[in-house]
Amino acid sequence: MQADFSYGPTVDGAGCQLAVTILADRAVFRDEMRDDALEAGFRLRNCSSLVEYADGEIASLGDLVLVDCGRADAAAMATLSRLDARVGQSGAQLVVSTTLDALDTVFGCVSHSGAQILVDPSRAERIVALGRVLAQVPSLRVRELAEDDRLMLLRLAEQVGSIAQRLERLGPSAGGAGSARADGPLANWGGQEQTAPTPIAPPLPDAASIRTIIRQRQARAKFFDNQLFADPAWDILLDLAAARAERRQVSVTSLCIAAAVPATTALRWIAQLVDAGLLLRVADPADRRRVNIALSDHATDQMARYFSEIGIRSQKPLREVG
Repeated sequence: MQADFSYGPTVDGAGCQLAVTILADRAVFRDEMRDDALEAGFRLRNCSSLVEYADGEIASLGDLVLVDCGRADAAAMATLSRLDARVGQSGAQLVVSTTLDALDTVFGCVSHSGAQILVDPSRAERIVALGRVLAQVPSLRVRELAEDDRLMLLRLAEQVGSIAQRLERLGPSAGGAGSARADGPLANWGGQEQTAPTPIAPPLPDAASIRTIIRQRQARAKFFDNQLFADPAWDILLDLAAARAERRQVSVTSLCIAAAVPATTALRWIAQLVDAGLLLRVADPADRRRVNIALSDHATDQMARYFSEIGIRSQKPLREVG
């Protein structure tokens, strides 16, 4: 049974009610998204299919755009790309739900808006996405918000912030080993300045050694509940390290599977790792509509140092990976 979480109008710090645009070709999801947004206190600006939106006149999108893309056909992806660009420029927020089959293409169309991407979401997961939107609105005033819901939004915001802080410490800005930035000029005996040399990271070990670690991690699920050991960030980094050693491209869908958590959760981690400078979005040379994911040079150096630290070293020199 769907919980009733309807409140008064949701307004920003200036007292203006937040507006939502809902675009979905699947009518059942469009109706659910509309009902949930209205119950959350949003004002409905537009509710239509993607085709109807593309054929209509250009209008204001509002503060939030909810999109459902069940199929990755060319027309829908063209519309999604335009929406992504508009949302990125306007400062609105975008939530896109899709299927696992369409994920790679949908992901490739969303690069400017910082969109939340939900994969085969339940209605509860859509409502949580609305909660994340509300948690990010500055000076938000939500009327008659129940204490349990207030705490839920607070915990959700804290979890997202905690993830970001943890990853920030791993990013290039941390300035640890492997960073190309020198701490400052050093004076040599002749009085001339020189920069400190950047330590050379060891090469990655061969892919077979990394895959062995991955298989050992996966074997735990045979004897224990896999959720006891859920560590999607590390599983993602391991999979991409093995792929780099193999000189193989990794799709978003493949990486979500490797993360061993629900695809929507994996996408959230991928986005945070990209923001931290550990992962890169790389255009698929075989299909420009798609985007692959790869380790950044900084992350590759750090992974190589980690493997060397625990005694797993390359058995043969590796060529530079393009």
